[in-house]
Amino acid sequence: MGVVIPSSQRRTLPELAARLDLDQGDRAAKRSAYWTMLALSGLIATAGVIGDSTATVIGAMIVAPLSTPILAVGLGIVTGSLALVGRSMLYVAVSVAVVVTTGVLFALILPNPTDVLANSQVTGRVSPKLTDLAAAVATGFVGAIAFTRRDVGDVLPGVAIAISLVPPLGVVGVCLGSGEPSLALGALVLFASNMVVLIIAAVVVLMAAGYARESAAASNARWRGRAYAALAVVLLAVGIPMTLNSVTSVWARQVRSLAEDWVSGTPEAEVSSVTWQGHGVVVEVRSPAELPDITDLQLSVDDLLPTDPQVTVVHTVGERISE
Repeated sequence: MGVVIPSSQRRTLPELAARLDLDQGDRAAKRSAYWTMLALSGLIATAGVIGDSTATVIGAMIVAPLSTPILAVGLGIVTGSLALVGRSMLYVAVSVAVVVTTGVLFALILPNPTDVLANSQVTGRVSPKLTDLAAAVATGFVGAIAFTRRDVGDVLPGVAIAISLVPPLGVVGVCLGSGEPSLALGALVLFASNMVVLIIAAVVVLMAAGYARESAAASNARWRGRAYAALAVVLLAVGIPMTLNSVTSVWARQVRSLAEDWVSGTPEAEVSSVTWQGHGVVVEVRSPAELPDITDLQLSVDDLLPTDPQVTVVHTVGERISE
């Protein structure tokens, strides 16, 4: 671990605790900065989601301070400080409520703020896959190492962008306010996965860096095993839907191929998209002419996939107008 975290650049345990524990040192100033930046990042993220603006959402990621109490949970587990774990989890829970509430209020107050099913900021976060989990794991390790070393603090904005904590919560609020709880649940899974892998990465890095040996309480932390078990359970809980989303993503590409063959004999017919909703698959087709019998497509999908999903075709009739 000395190569990854050289002793000359390794922060001491008091330095690390001072950076991550919001109740250590000048608590009033730390809390003021944290809640101010969190509230503003929540507003920016929600506005970016509703406006479908990637640049605005990235701005919210950079401003958001939510990774601090999440990493503090990992520090508390490693050092055996149950009080630090409890305080930090409370910060996280209240932060989640603040950002989600902001999203709900935006969606309820603004007239028709967004079509969540057509918003790329929403659709990109409501069906997290294993690739998202893998990226979060790598980003979590980068974040934990960056906090541990004195000389790599410049990478933290990039970590904030990659780990994406506040924008998924903004999507949760917007979807709840728009009457789409199933989509909100998907975005919440993305946030939970990012949070748990960030904690796990922090635990692994801090343990390997020897911070447990520096803490007198760490050797007496009998509850640490329970903390590990809880992290494993949460990781499994978020991993299951992410695995299913990965599988259905592959299936969607296969169904799209079948749908394209199905409409190949229809002039100017085009398959716009194939998406999974609940236990069925929705195929959107643009065509000025009548489509073939959907039964043929349903039978082809049943032969291909083991779950026999119900196929729904959304037919948009296109018309060309020319002078």
